[in-house]
Amino acid sequence: MKDLSYIKQHIHIMLTEKRYQHSLGVQKTAVHLATLYDVPVEKARIAGLVHDCAKDLSVDQLLKHAAQFDIIMDDLTKYQPELLHGVVGAVLAKDLFDIEDIEIIDAIRYHTTGRSSMTKLDKIIYLADFIEPSRDFDGVDLLRKAALSDLDKATLLALEHTIRYVMNKGKLLHVDTIHARNSLLLRQDGLEQE
Repeated sequence: MKDLSYIKQHIHIMLTEKRYQHSLGVQKTAVHLATLYDVPVEKARIAGLVHDCAKDLSVDQLLKHAAQFDIIMDDLTKYQPELLHGVVGAVLAKDLFDIEDIEIIDAIRYHTTGRSSMTKLDKIIYLADFIEPSRDFDGVDLLRKAALSDLDKATLLALEHTIRYVMNKGKLLHVDTIHARNSLLLRQDGLEQE
């Protein structure tokens, strides 16, 4: 893997200044959550910094990368190709920064949608993206508080916030988000193990 200063320098070039500052906020928040939940801090640091590396790419660029890297798109992603930024970002993390750690790659890949049986690192990056210091929306303080005491509860709250937001916008829900929520509910009821 490339060293952190190299990655940071290139992420700064790849993103708008606002998105770069957001990525630094996600990184800082992810590191804090990693210390609370006994997750390797360096993994959280890298995933937090790199999670949006493909976010500022145009739809055409995302589609070109998807074709170049043989990314298979589901019907929803074909309809809303901006959802590709997590999947393309995961591939770019490997290609540009030599990140091979599958936990980091998966946390980048699923930071927008979540997935069934999310790892602690998945949850941390998903939440850090949601609650980093520059985020300002109704309920963010409740999510920040929940994130400090119960990772699963906070992730469930964030997923449900996303679901309500997407439904209110009249957009399609990604099936991974539904699976992520259901998986956490099953775990909460003791029906799914971590």
